[in-house]
Formats: sequence, structure tokens, C-alpha cells
Amino acid sequence: MRAYRYDHIHLRSPDPDTTARFFETMFGAEVKRDIYPPGTLYPGQMRVAMRVGGQTVLIAPPHPDEPTAAEPRFPYYGLEHFGLTIDNLDEAVKELRSKGADIAIGPLTRSPGLRLAFIRGPQGLMIELVERPQGS
Repeated sequence: MRAYRYDHIHLRSPDPDTTARFFETMFGAEVKRDIYPPGTLYPGQMRVAMRVGGQTVLIAPPHPDEPTAAEPRFPYYGLEHFGLTIDNLDEAVKELRSKGADIAIGPLTRSPGLRLAFIRGPQGLMIELVERPQGS
């Protein structure tokens, strides 16, 4: 069997810059902004690539030839959310709340030592914060 490796998550946003600023402010994402060149699907529009939790997340503008549906209501099938691990969930939620984050769920204890919270991001995107027991 072939070896598959993680490459990226791809988000779509009506305003990629605003979505990127959310991730910069809330999670300290490293964001690279440039412009799609001529000959690509989105010539002249902003292109955003960022690193969040050590992973690559790309943010694209609306598709030029097809309408984009509104965000689904949580929970839903498909890519529902992505998770970021944090050492102290309560402190992280407190800090995010002070930055204006919409804490949609939690903090709560899912099982002994496993705590989580969900932050609602742009276009209804859900970001889970996970605090795991030490050593797991």
C-alpha cells in the first residue's frame, strides 16, 4: 500500500484575510498572504496559507464560477471541526474569551482527564481545544 501523509486542510471564506486574522489573534497562527497569479483559478485575489498547531491550513476565496453554500448548522456530516491540543484548557479558554472568542461548548470533561471546549470561528467553523491527561 502507498504511504499517505498529511498535507493540509482547505477552508473557504468570503474574506480569507479576516479568517486568517481570527487564527492569528486566537491561536497565534503563522500566516502568509500573497496574491493568486494570472492563469490560476482566483487571479488577483488574496491567497492565504497558515500554520496552526504545526499543520498547514489554506484559506481560499469564493469559487468564481459556482455559488458557495452557507455554512452548515453544527453538528453535521463531513469535516465538522479540527482540534488543537492545549496544556491548560481553562487558561486557554479564559485567554480566548478575553480576545472576543465565541466559546460554543465547554470547557467540559469528556472522560477522566480528557477535557475539551469548542470555539466558533468564521463561517461557523468549529475549533476543538483538547486537554489530555499527562502521558497520553
